[in-house]
Amino acid sequence: MAEKATGGVERVRAALAERGLGCEVKELAASTRTAQEAAAAVGCDVAQIVKSLVFRGARSGRPVLALVSGASRASEARLAELAGEPVVRADPAFVRERTGFAIGGVAPLGHREPPMVFIDRQLLGFAVVWAAAGSPNAVFAVAPGELARVTGGAVAELVEPA
Repeated sequence: MAEKATGGVERVRAALAERGLGCEVKELAASTRTAQEAAAAVGCDVAQIVKSLVFRGARSGRPVLALVSGASRASEARLAELAGEPVVRADPAFVRERTGFAIGGVAPLGHREPPMVFIDRQLLGFAVVWAAAGSPNAVFAVAPGELARVTGGAVAELVEPA
């Protein structure tokens, strides 16, 4: 299992380097599986944690990745609108098979199969956000504009109203 996690981290490091980002991947002793754990581990507000949520297009089966603040909940209805088809939350087997990552370590880039990517506009309000880096204890810090650039993600309103 640790070998697969390391493979995911290396895939993220390679994807960051390929895209010209000098982000340092930090492998921590503490878990970063949840937004709350990640915020505590890196010492930031939970809203600065990027949740990488994987959905499946209900008709196409295509992976859809929603990047939202750790303090927010993605709207499936809004994602469906943006994706052009209904979406359902992906199960752990689909996530691992299509992204190459386990839930809790899904990075915004370095996926086995490139997903359709959407980034919640709220993330752009921060100077720096923290994203998973391929395992449940690896993260990297990045400017949200750069995250949008390197993922090719469409920036939109993705979260359910408070």
